[in-house]
Amino acid sequence: MIEKTKKLYEKLLFIRMVEERIADEYSNQEMRCPVHLSIGQEAIAVGVCENLTKNDVVYSNHRCHAHYLAKGGNLDKMIAEIYGKETGCCKGKGGSMHLIDLDAGFGGATPIVGNTIPIAVGAAFSKKTKKEKGVSVVFFGDGAMEEGVIHESSNFASLKKLPVLFICENNLYSVYTSLSDRQPLQRELYKLADAHNIFSEKADGNDAEIVFDKTKNALNHMKNSCGPAFLEFTTYRWREHCGPNYDNDIGYRTQEEFKEWKLKDPLKKIEKQVLERKVLSEKQLFEIKKRINQKIDDSFRFAKSSPFPGQEALYAGLYSE
Repeated sequence: MIEKTKKLYEKLLFIRMVEERIADEYSNQEMRCPVHLSIGQEAIAVGVCENLTKNDVVYSNHRCHAHYLAKGGNLDKMIAEIYGKETGCCKGKGGSMHLIDLDAGFGGATPIVGNTIPIAVGAAFSKKTKKEKGVSVVFFGDGAMEEGVIHESSNFASLKKLPVLFICENNLYSVYTSLSDRQPLQRELYKLADAHNIFSEKADGNDAEIVFDKTKNALNHMKNSCGPAFLEFTTYRWREHCGPNYDNDIGYRTQEEFKEWKLKDPLKKIEKQVLERKVLSEKQLFEIKKRINQKIDDSFRFAKSSPFPGQEALYAGLYSE
């Protein structure tokens, strides 16, 4: 229990500090791709991925940094990719929304809403067909629940009893439109999975320990029932939909709502837990932050000093010449 809480805290802190550094550096105009930050909702990635092994594969969306790092993705390669350098995980050709690390079991991310859902289901189908170990996990936002592909994929996963775990990060907004303006008020997102006979639950996505426990329970259910599961976690993104700044002034959400959710900060919540339970001392917290900061410094130096891809990279990695 103590070791688990410590790991959850360190990973959550690591992801928060990485993304805050990205936000700080972005105005220097050296990162020439859009960035979608997960600040405020990191507990979901951490709690889910702490349950996974190298046999499990994760798929993500445009807001993918937290998922990538939580699954063990390489920070040097991620930052280099955002800087468009050839040392990046996509050789500098994909940017922030196209991360991949097969060695870490991160199958990839794309910015098209719902795009990786059928890919994750296909990966689960492949695992079952080949009798391979592990599950397929796919992260997506509440906006993806309005895409037809989630229902087509859920139906197929349920029909074939595939080892796929659907993770819906419900942060209440699809870009600038609230959930209440997009979907019926009395409908719970996780209950849509019931229509496909899929085990489903909803929980607080700003508590890493709750996320961890709910994920563990879902994975156990999948193992026992040989079928998929669906988890909806409520959360909130602090920064603008796309970019490093805050956008509470443009009218789609209120400052009061933002402050209310900020009080539910997943990092402060778990930091309080580790201190109260004497998992870590104040001095140890300081040392952990110092170590993470050094790692981030090194990764940014690596990215900035790495070369851009050459002209020959234009046609590399294509399906046809």
